[in-house]
Amino acid sequence: MAPFHLATALFSRIDRYGDRAAIRYRKKDLWQEHSWKSLGEQIRAAARALFALGVGPQEMVALYATNCPEWTIADFAILALRGVVVPIHATNTPKQAEYILDEAEIRIAFVGGKEQYDRIRAVRGGVHGLRRIVVFDSDVDLAGEKSAVHFRDFLAEGRRGEGEDPIAERLQEASPDDLATLIYTSGTTGEPKGVMLNHSNFHQAFIAHEERLAVSDRDISLCFLPLSHVFERTWTYFALNEGMTVVSCDDTAKILEYLQQSRPTIMCAVPRFYEKIYATVFEKLESAPPLKKKLFLWAIGVGWEAFLLRKEQQPLPVLLQLRYKLAEALVLKKIQAAVGGRIRFFPCAGAPLSQKIEEFFHSAGITIAYGYGLTETCATVTCHEQFHFRPGTVGKPILGVQIRIGKDGEIQVKGETVMKGYYKKPAATAEAFTSDGWFRTGDVGIIEEGYLSITDRIKDLMKTSGGKYIAPQLIETLVGNDYYVDQVSIIGNSRPYVTALIVPAFAALEDYAAKHAIPIDSREALVADPWIIAFYAKRIAEHTRDLADYEKIKKFVLLPQPFTQEGGEITPTMKLRRKAISEKYQTLIEKLYE
Repeated sequence: MAPFHLATALFSRIDRYGDRAAIRYRKKDLWQEHSWKSLGEQIRAAARALFALGVGPQEMVALYATNCPEWTIADFAILALRGVVVPIHATNTPKQAEYILDEAEIRIAFVGGKEQYDRIRAVRGGVHGLRRIVVFDSDVDLAGEKSAVHFRDFLAEGRRGEGEDPIAERLQEASPDDLATLIYTSGTTGEPKGVMLNHSNFHQAFIAHEERLAVSDRDISLCFLPLSHVFERTWTYFALNEGMTVVSCDDTAKILEYLQQSRPTIMCAVPRFYEKIYATVFEKLESAPPLKKKLFLWAIGVGWEAFLLRKEQQPLPVLLQLRYKLAEALVLKKIQAAVGGRIRFFPCAGAPLSQKIEEFFHSAGITIAYGYGLTETCATVTCHEQFHFRPGTVGKPILGVQIRIGKDGEIQVKGETVMKGYYKKPAATAEAFTSDGWFRTGDVGIIEEGYLSITDRIKDLMKTSGGKYIAPQLIETLVGNDYYVDQVSIIGNSRPYVTALIVPAFAALEDYAAKHAIPIDSREALVADPWIIAFYAKRIAEHTRDLADYEKIKKFVLLPQPFTQEGGEITPTMKLRRKAISEKYQTLIEKLYE
């Protein structure tokens, strides 16, 4: 058997599935698709064009775009030449993109639309090696830039190429130890670090997922999270490896629309997706007639009873079967229809997920395969099993991965999905591993009966001036579940009590204000309104009522503007940059402690 390589594996699927749909996508509101055969032809054309530009084995090529079929075509074209794919988050600022382009010594970059094209041109002078920019969106005006070309013309260049197929020769020399990708971490506590992942890392992830999850080539996977993120990237590689049809979503704001139109069977999502659905459902329930509310809660209760038995592979008693069919017909099918009606399970990772939200979805007949992983572990450490899993945990280690709890409660990992190291950062690489070779995740957790639970980040843990330890992510998750809350940042380190900076969900808040005749002259005026502040205080107290007194939010301030990547308060993967937030809002924070 030939050594595993992502491109070799994909070409074997192309040969097997031929005219079946490989990728579906929407362009100008019309659904289109690429067959496996068409996908292979375009990958080969792009690879030939890259070869003509002199791309050598293990040369790094950048991808700076939102999700689209072209992303996947370019990705595998680079891999087919044994190149290294360097994704840049589509939302990255020019400065952030410049850092990656410069450190990875990028000569050729694929970019998505006008935003990415303008940003990369803005920093081109500081990236001395950049020679070619390939733009996916053919509507982008290249403004006479001689080094830029539209993707469709780039493919045409490849199709005109002569000579032997460069792919076959390159892949003969391919090795599982080849570097496949360099994924830069978001850098919540410092400069970004390029995580080096080999083809063997992805291969082990595939083996582990095949053992843990029941999937087939009949599944349809909706690609919703950014492909520049390790979670979606690894999963989409896996989906294609299994012969699934991948549906590309290029607009996260329209995700429910995409779900209902494409009706996938699987979709990766982060906890915020489920939190928003949960908050919306229960906000509407608050104003529902008593009988409707009672019926809804009864149906969810019946669903929970059925779930508890099914997850243990136990039969449902006849009476429960009848009750469940009624609950499904009256309530549960409607919830399932909101996410397309065919979801078999949702892989979920990336942040803490409230146990009550997870249990709600299971009760509604929507399975969440909650797991845990990092960029440095190819997004693969633990995951719920198909049966006998425990809600509230992130599951048991997957095949080929070991975990242990080290000093200060840190989760440490060893296995074949763990990275090679950080690019050009030997000191950071050495610091990331223990003396006996275990990767230090920086996350705090506990293991009970083999199940792992995540409690917080080591660097996020706060200690009040009274000596009490605070886990801010727990509090942020509880408050962030609220329908009227968009973002939360907890403050409390070396302080006498816990406070919070809260960004309201303004669409919901403005609707509430209009219904209650509260003036909406501006967002600044709205968040300063005493009625609104009291409204939030009541909701915060309700969400945190089960916390210890020292963990409860004593004071808070509502912010008129959200935390943004451009403002430096969040990373491209939506994680809080706590130091930046504390510095930017220092004056407001000090007032909370007066």
